[in-house]
Amino acid sequence: MKVILINGSPRKNWNTHKLLMEAERGAKEAGATTELIHLFNLKYTDCISCFACKLRGNKTEGVCAVSDDVKPVLEKIAEADSVIIGSPVYYGNLTGQALSFINRLLFPVMHYEIDPPTGKLEKILKKEKKCGLIVTMNAPDESGYTNTVESLADSIGMVLGNCETLYSCDTYQFKDYSRYYAGMWDEET
Repeated sequence: MKVILINGSPRKNWNTHKLLMEAERGAKEAGATTELIHLFNLKYTDCISCFACKLRGNKTEGVCAVSDDVKPVLEKIAEADSVIIGSPVYYGNLTGQALSFINRLLFPVMHYEIDPPTGKLEKILKKEKKCGLIVTMNAPDESGYTNTVESLADSIGMVLGNCETLYSCDTYQFKDYSRYYAGMWDEET
């Protein structure tokens, strides 16, 4: 089994990355091969709406046609059994890099055609995947974010395969809170 883990946080060795490393450890213990990729190391754009993936007879095989640093990652995910995407919450949603990545991941997998047997949008998948979404935030609970995040998880699940969500709240933001304008948070909790 092959698991691809995507870090949508700019911070390495911090909340989101640490949880992804724990997920990676668990996958390895279960016998999977893994790869952890940091989106902030890559140069790429959001979907540019070129529709190459929607052309009849295209050769994209469900992978975005745009050639940049994210294309090899999308190719790896196409072959993988599972993908886990992690991101902190920025203004009520995942980071822009994570959202752009998800757009590039999902859009090419679906055609604008209805599959007659299922009545659902036609998908181009080599195999369904088990998916995970890890969301970190400094909020005391996820209640203000579940609509946005679960809607995204539903989209991932609809396109790639079942998507489970893990929320990590009250995350630690700074090593020394006294250096920042952050009086609304209690460093001790």
